[in-house]
Amino acid sequence: MIVLVSYFMLILDNSIVFTGLPVIQREIGFSQTGLAWVQDAYTLTFGGALLLGARAGDIVGRRRMFLIGLVVFTVASGLVGGAQSEGWMIGARALQGLGSAILAPASLSLITATFDEGPERSRSVALYSAVAGIGASLGMVVGGVFAELVSWRAGFFVNLPIGVLMFVLAVRYLVETPRSPGRFDVIGALSSTVGVGALVFGVIESSTRGWGSPVTIVSVALGLVVLAFLVRNEWRVEQPIMPLRLFRSATRSGAYAVRFLYLGAMMGFFFFTTQFLQEVFGWTPLQAGLGFLPMSVVNFAVAMAVPRLLRVVRPGIVLLVGVALSGAGLLWLAQATADSTFLVGVALPMVVIGAGQGLVFAPLTGFGIAGATASDAGAASGLVNTAHQLGSSLGLAVLVAVSTASVQASGAAATADRTHVALALAAGFTAGALVVCAAVIVPASRRAR
Repeated sequence: MIVLVSYFMLILDNSIVFTGLPVIQREIGFSQTGLAWVQDAYTLTFGGALLLGARAGDIVGRRRMFLIGLVVFTVASGLVGGAQSEGWMIGARALQGLGSAILAPASLSLITATFDEGPERSRSVALYSAVAGIGASLGMVVGGVFAELVSWRAGFFVNLPIGVLMFVLAVRYLVETPRSPGRFDVIGALSSTVGVGALVFGVIESSTRGWGSPVTIVSVALGLVVLAFLVRNEWRVEQPIMPLRLFRSATRSGAYAVRFLYLGAMMGFFFFTTQFLQEVFGWTPLQAGLGFLPMSVVNFAVAMAVPRLLRVVRPGIVLLVGVALSGAGLLWLAQATADSTFLVGVALPMVVIGAGQGLVFAPLTGFGIAGATASDAGAASGLVNTAHQLGSSLGLAVLVAVSTASVQASGAAATADRTHVALALAAGFTAGALVVCAAVIVPASRRAR
């Protein structure tokens, strides 16, 4: 329970900021492109440092890294809540992402190392995955309530007492896992962070500078070169931060690819839909947050039913249906205009997306760690979370860049047009995920049975 509550806090903050984005933009003075960095600064450091955080758990101890991550995340939450400038906000979000990069893999690897493969691990992973989906959608509701009735800052300050309580309980009740002797792959950690950072920066800057800009070209090229170096380093280094043997499993590799594409789509959904509700429908942050309630309720109900569903339906089929529903909901939502009714144009598509998301995360997480040995538990957990965060940051960067380049005007009509472009492209991401599911994961998992 300590692990799940701490992870829930992490996921909640990953989405709670979305409902307050328009208010944050006005209060602190962000540009549209700069606003994306409120989220991307978090997901960038989260994704970039995950592999190092996962490896540190194997060597130093997962309980110890869990506690360190909890402290960093909690302190950073307070700094985000107190942000007074654009630089302060982005820097604090980056630090919060670093804390998450330590906390998230420690959480999943504690579950993986504690339970052997079987019903208990499946149930624990299903609960962990339910937290990922429910926390993301519920964060929109909580963020709207705080932004309207108190302040957008309250959503981050509330982490302070929760973080302190979880730290005290973790010190008392969590048991340290056995450590694996070894050393840190610092070069791998640095190259993964720099490579992803340069790639995300280049994609985001393309929305204002254009794809032909030297800054865009150099950033993207640098990112690709450094990431290629990362693969070469991991192939040759004695104790890699990202063991390439984990990719020998088609099931795991497919799960990482699907998670990457799916999270890119979902992050775009949260980012653009909350702005649509506030700037096109003219809703307050509270109304926009409550607008996500239908999705949250359905997501919760479906996610809670998934452990029982997986006993009678193959995980690959559950995953396929979930991705397909999410894509259909995104395509439906992309058709919303200023004249659409909330029920037909927004709420019903959200219900479909919520049902899909509730089905997706448990089998997808299970496939991501399937067959991983106890010694590779941290690395496999790190790759699951890395795919999650890189998909979030790169996916959002692509959607912001494409939608901004397509619609450069301002105002409610322009926001509606950008939302249409972004969500239609997000539906395309889920179509790609569906192809990987059908072509790779389902056949591979069937052979493994």
